[in-house]
Amino acid sequence: MEIFSKIFRWLTQLDLILMSALVLLIFLGTITLYSASGENYSMMTRQGIHFLIATIVMLLLSQVKSKTMQSATIWIYSAGIILLALVLVQGHVGMGARRWLDLGLFRFQPSEIMKLAVPMMVARYFADKPLPPSFKDIAVALFIVMLPIGLIIKQPDLGTSLLVASAGLFVIYFAGLSWKLITAALAAIAVGAPLLFYYGMHDYQRQRVLTLFNPEENRLGAGYHIIQSKIAIGSGGTYGKGWMEGDQSRLDFLPERHTDFIFSVFGEEFGLLGNIILLSLYIFIIWRSLYLATKGQDTFSRLLGGSLAVTFFVYLFVNTGMVSGILPVVGVPLPLVSYGGTSVVTLLAAFGIIMGLRKRKRDYYQSN
Repeated sequence: MEIFSKIFRWLTQLDLILMSALVLLIFLGTITLYSASGENYSMMTRQGIHFLIATIVMLLLSQVKSKTMQSATIWIYSAGIILLALVLVQGHVGMGARRWLDLGLFRFQPSEIMKLAVPMMVARYFADKPLPPSFKDIAVALFIVMLPIGLIIKQPDLGTSLLVASAGLFVIYFAGLSWKLITAALAAIAVGAPLLFYYGMHDYQRQRVLTLFNPEENRLGAGYHIIQSKIAIGSGGTYGKGWMEGDQSRLDFLPERHTDFIFSVFGEEFGLLGNIILLSLYIFIIWRSLYLATKGQDTFSRLLGGSLAVTFFVYLFVNTGMVSGILPVVGVPLPLVSYGGTSVVTLLAAFGIIMGLRKRKRDYYQSN
């Protein structure tokens, strides 16, 4: 009976509202992936294993208290930096990029660790500092963010570097960054954007930006992805063509339909109404995560929880933006819907951290 009592207390630490929303999102993602993969049972089995592993990780992290998380942060961040450096030396090369470490049984992408480690490290740095932070503290926090970003960009991986940078910068923002500094940073970005475009991007990255503004210039080349994606979304109409009835995906017109462009598959099959339901579910998950972040045990918990919640929004915004033609294609998956292993584990781990960092009922009553 004691073991059942422990399991019950363990489960009560979970947020059942957030868990229910995540289960519904994973269900929608699974049926969409089944259609997008062309009923590929092997892919679906692998994705099921990914979700099983990710769920176990989420449940375990939901039991980790704030102090324990803080203590482990510097070790996780340091390990991530070492692994990123190791990737540049002997990483596996695929599709023109060196992003993975080959561990024999599977390939591992260390940059995924930094989506959690960077906001954890920045939140840990601010945890014992007076807020709002001083200019010196902001400079140190920016160094913490930019060190792994520099290593990730060298792979190159623009999409992941964007997500990692967002996660770290959101912690700085939540710590109390003044609007004067935000305005100055935006002005510096605007001034430096042309220099970044001409001297800081690879040729294929510049081509993606140019394609965004005129995809029809190369309909069968660089613009093909965006054009076919918009056709798929638009052809879904109000109610969609029906599950597994999308022409663009079933007839192989839509590329990368099980990963980056799976939102286009969903839009074609379930239409505008389906898109509204899916986006509403995402917004609810983000809102609930932010609510839990406000219930954090301490400054570290609130900063980290808020950052992870808003970074989830960045995933959503970038993916839906690029498949609908308002952002360049940068290779960001639709969270918990696109096929993937490491990204699924990272995302559910983040939700486990959010649930674990909130003020626990037992701690609440002890403090009052």
